Amino acid sequence: MKENAMEQAQGLNRPGRSRAGKNQGLLSSRNAKFFAGGAIVVLALAVLLYSSMQGSTVYYLTVSELKAKSTAGAAEDVRVAGKAVDGTIKWDAATQTANFEVADQNGDKMPVIYKGIVPDTFKGGADVVVEGKLDSQGVFQAHTLLSKCPSKYEPAQ
Repeated sequence: MKENAMEQAQGLNRPGRSRAGKNQGLLSSRNAKFFAGGAIVVLALAVLLYSSMQGSTVYYLTVSELKAKSTAGAAEDVRVAGKAVDGTIKWDAATQTANFEVADQNGDKMPVIYKGIVPDTFKGGADVVVEGKLDSQGVFQAHTLLSKCPSKYEPAQ
């Protein structure tokens, strides 16, 4: 008893003191686990985002750059940006095939064959982006056709 009274007087055996120390250590351990788990989740999301972006990013080329690169028959898809040459667009509704030429600022032209649904904004003189492969005859076989919308709509005069 005397020892108990003495310990209490010195503050060595306070009720809850050992528990507070234990709980504080447990909380910091929980915090460390929480932050480690959060870091793992953020890292996993970053890896997924990076890997998905790697597969979907394709560099845009002009017609001149593609011809200079001479990737005819290459296994990789490329994107080519240019203007649809006015008067060259031929549309076959039965086979859903569009044949047209794309030209860049230098005036270099390239024939394109696209199979699929043509955007409403696709017409001669429109800015287009085609994605596909250049075949051995120099014809671009496109599987994607994007046509730029006009940035400014003006009323009819």
